[in-house]
Amino acid sequence: MHHTSKPRRGRGTPDNPKNRFTALEYIRDEDAGDEESSPQATEVFYDTTRSIIARNTSPDIGFDASVNPYRGCEHGCIYCYARPTHEYLGFSAGLDFETKLLAKMAAPALLRKELASPKWVPQVIAMSGVTDCYQPVERHLKLTRGCLEVLAEFRNPVCIITKNQLVTRDIDILNELARYEAVSVMLSITTLDDKLRRVLEPRASHPEHRLKAVKMLRDAGIPVGVMVAPIIAGLNDAEIPALVKAAVEAGAQRAGYTHLRLPYGVAPLFEQWLEAHVPTKKDKVLNRVRAMRGGQLNEREFGKRMRGEGVFAEQVASLFKLACRQAGLANTSPALSTDAFRRPSGPQLSLFD
Repeated sequence: MHHTSKPRRGRGTPDNPKNRFTALEYIRDEDAGDEESSPQATEVFYDTTRSIIARNTSPDIGFDASVNPYRGCEHGCIYCYARPTHEYLGFSAGLDFETKLLAKMAAPALLRKELASPKWVPQVIAMSGVTDCYQPVERHLKLTRGCLEVLAEFRNPVCIITKNQLVTRDIDILNELARYEAVSVMLSITTLDDKLRRVLEPRASHPEHRLKAVKMLRDAGIPVGVMVAPIIAGLNDAEIPALVKAAVEAGAQRAGYTHLRLPYGVAPLFEQWLEAHVPTKKDKVLNRVRAMRGGQLNEREFGKRMRGEGVFAEQVASLFKLACRQAGLANTSPALSTDAFRRPSGPQLSLFD
């Protein structure tokens, strides 16, 4: 049985479960004292990748190309489906995922090179398809901002999804992209209860700050919406009407949702989190997840993994549809355009040329 440590302040999980690709496992000393409850410092490593545009082959994800400036994510969302990707790097899907980050320092330069190539067919690029491009380390490294500057130079459309108010820092560039129907932003909001947010997604922005970001983006003329994600049946599903209403009042032009996904090592981490933070709801939540996932905690089949199936999935779908109707939300997605795409020739074009 996997040893469970005390919760760490400011972290989604205190544990580093065994990497499924290695024979080694890190076991924390049970007599470690105060270190157990203190936050572990974030380490940033440089990722020397030679390409930056990733291709998506999943038919139930709405984009083909994405840019991920960071691997790992300091937000520490316990439910994050991207946690297992850290195992490919030799790290754990647990505490390592939120404390050992890899930054692709050459991301803007690599993106410029790939967009300038005659092989690039202008299309929407998602930021990010895996980890949050506006996680706290972005405040200092500004890799996402650098990539957006390149996208604005080329007028290549981008869709952004984030849980961080930091996106508003880049309104100047987003505004420029909006002139060419080349940007949309989605703020992901899981709960309006900040007490729950602090343990569920400890270093993501306060829910009110995310709603303020929605308002700031809308006021700046940037197409903006809200993702109620993930919906965790038995924990935050009752908040759907209030979340949609708050989103619309802030200026959201559309709303969407996804259900909780628990691939590989995320499932045991999430079970431990339920036991530590909401033990009275643990069985209810897990039973509802199984009911929507064919009796399992995770469903990998395309078409089912995002929406789920069964009576609880149908109830959520009905509730979400009703919430949108009551809030007066037409829920239409902006049509992003590649019509203005251009390749700089000679000296680098000015962003606001």
